[in-house]
Amino acid sequence: MDNRTPLSRRGQVQTLNFQSPRLADNPLGDPSTRQLAVYLPAAYNNRRYQQRRFPVLFDLAGYTGSGLGHVNWANFSENLPQRLDRLIHQRKMPPCIVVFPDCFTALGGNQYINSSAIGNYADYLTKELIPFVDGEFRTHADRQHRGCFGKSSGGYGAMLHGMKYTRYWGAVANHSGDAYFDFIYKAEWPAVLTALQRYAAPALQAGENNPAAQAQPGEDDGRVQRFLRYCRNSGRLSGMDITVLMMLCMAATYDPDPDASNGFRLPYDLHTGAFLPQRWRRWLRHDPIHLVSRYRDNLRSLRGLYMDCGWRDQYHIHFGCRQLAILLRQQGIKHRYEEFNGTHSGIDYRMDVSLPFLARCLS
Repeated sequence: MDNRTPLSRRGQVQTLNFQSPRLADNPLGDPSTRQLAVYLPAAYNNRRYQQRRFPVLFDLAGYTGSGLGHVNWANFSENLPQRLDRLIHQRKMPPCIVVFPDCFTALGGNQYINSSAIGNYADYLTKELIPFVDGEFRTHADRQHRGCFGKSSGGYGAMLHGMKYTRYWGAVANHSGDAYFDFIYKAEWPAVLTALQRYAAPALQAGENNPAAQAQPGEDDGRVQRFLRYCRNSGRLSGMDITVLMMLCMAATYDPDPDASNGFRLPYDLHTGAFLPQRWRRWLRHDPIHLVSRYRDNLRSLRGLYMDCGWRDQYHIHFGCRQLAILLRQQGIKHRYEEFNGTHSGIDYRMDVSLPFLARCLS
């Protein structure tokens, strides 16, 4: 869709390079120098407002995405800078600066928390990018005027940052963020384990069999490493490949261990599919529905907390969002929760609600 906002009311996107000491020598070998796109509203370069400072929003992209992808041309729709131009021009939200970090990894992304198996992306955001942006642009350099938002893994990241890193954020928006791990992640593992059989060695053989459990359940017997090598060398990944990679990324996020193969452990026996409760408990420590009471004071200090989810979400995340909203209410944490008739896909239009909400809370 063409940008109907008048030229004089359109913002601009600047792209900078940032060298990250905290991402240097990360275990996946991902680059530590990243491009950082920053949207500046039209008012930023207006001579009338040359002394004005602006609130800041950080866009946390979903799994397999990057903030840089949100500033690209979009077919039959708006990219995020165009959406911001329109919302600001229509006076539905005050002008703000929006930051688009690149947090992509060799595992397809991350959950915006620190992990010894992936990298310290929470520190990258809070201890590096925030002061860098505040030093480069006319921001209101305090948490009361700074927020983050995202969808899916980005929504999870926004929610976790609203809980654990509240000293940096004054408001957060969570679109369909991962929650209720027992429901949304466990359902994916049977198909993932079956897909990983393709990389077993020796290869599976038909006929009489004498099955046995892994000698070290939760450890990679080589098939995960072979799958990851395939992903690095393949020019095209199937939908199932992406699902397998996503579950391995979650394992690397929630149960990292420098002493384990590939730097993380698995919640299932790769050969028998036996569930490993002791490993799963490590995952649940990061599930938002188990963290509300622990971080209730941090959540209460937020100037704004927005959540929404489609009630036809194909990953069934709406059930976790409902539980999260109930827990927030029980703890007396002010928030806004909405559901809509949609799925997990094609829901960027919901930012027409969340972005004005955040900008008003932070202005």
